[in-house]
Amino acid sequence: MAGVSGLNHVTLAVSDLDRSLAFYRDLIGLAVRARWPDGAYLEAGTLWLCLSVGPVTAREDYTHVAFSAAPEDFGTLCERVRAAAPIWRENRSEGASLYMLDPDGHRLELHVDSLRSRLDHYRARPGSDVEVFDAPDGDGRQE
Repeated sequence: MAGVSGLNHVTLAVSDLDRSLAFYRDLIGLAVRARWPDGAYLEAGTLWLCLSVGPVTAREDYTHVAFSAAPEDFGTLCERVRAAAPIWRENRSEGASLYMLDPDGHRLELHVDSLRSRLDHYRARPGSDVEVFDAPDGDGRQE
């Protein structure tokens, strides 16, 4: 069956492009790939992030964007972020995470582990109420 093959890009509305570029480029380390008067494209691994100047609507739910962080860089990155950005939630899940707000209040997460490690965590706890499904290729693991 044909379907979605992955996440293509994420677009975030921002009120001040220079301020947002400083946050995403200088604080958390995304690479700027293109810029125009009311937007920019940034890259982190396979993630393509678009910043688009326009009205920003605050959210109060759990919706957020999670960025992968290398385990060896996580501590230093967290120290830098904690000194510059508000924290919106303490980590209560498997794996190392830091939950922060960007300058426009977008909820973000820095996370070390993968979907595979999350699923393995639940597989190791058969009494939990989380049902884990095998990957489409049937090996029981997902990358």
